[in-house]
Formats: sequence, C-alpha cells, structure tokens
Amino acid sequence: VTLVESGGGSVQAGGSLKLSCAASRSTFTRCEMDWFRQAPGKEREWVGKISSAPRSAGTTTYADSVKGRFTVSRDNAKNTAYLRMNYLKIEDTAVYYCRACGFLWGQGTQVNVSS
Repeated sequence: VTLVESGGGSVQAGGSLKLSCAASRSTFTRCEMDWFRQAPGKEREWVGKISSAPRSAGTTTYADSVKGRFTVSRDNAKNTAYLRMNYLKIEDTAVYYCRACGFLWGQGTQVNVSS
C-alpha cells in the first residue's frame, strides 16, 4: 500500500486548505489514519486522527493546537483521507504527512501560511 498526499500550497493567515491522502489499496479502510506535520527545525508533531471503519464510525481526535480549526475525515469508497484546515495561522506552516495503520507514511505536502 502506498499513500500520496496532495492539496498543499500557500495561503494567507485566516484562509483554508484541504489536504488529501490517497491510498493505493482498499485495505486502507481497516486502518486508522493519522495526520502529522513538521515545521522547519522542529520535530514531527501529531495533528489528528480518524478511526478505522467500521468500528467507531470514524471517531476523530485532535491535538489541542488545531482543535476547532482542523477536521479529519475519510471516504472509504475512494480510499482517501482528508485534513480540512480552517482559520490557518502562520505557525501552521509545515510539511504535512498522513500515516496509515500506524506505520505507512506518505511523502508529505507543504503548507505555507503567510501574513
């Protein structure tokens, strides 16, 4: 299984972006999906996750730094997870990564937030 992130880019503070994480196989549906980010000079930081289907019906959990602004979702029919980011802040600038099943990583997508 491979993961491919997309949707990154440059946006002004207060704006929104939606990242996608597409898996190459349907086994994706049985995996919990996590999103992480890594800013320059900082360690990789967990952002949020969504539980696997069908258990827990897509329960989501978030880091305090993004709670209320970011939303993780998934479309199992498309083998894709999403990270919707609203009210972006300059400190949200980072490379964003998705992770499936606790060990499979995507290549990352850059998000730049400017004032």
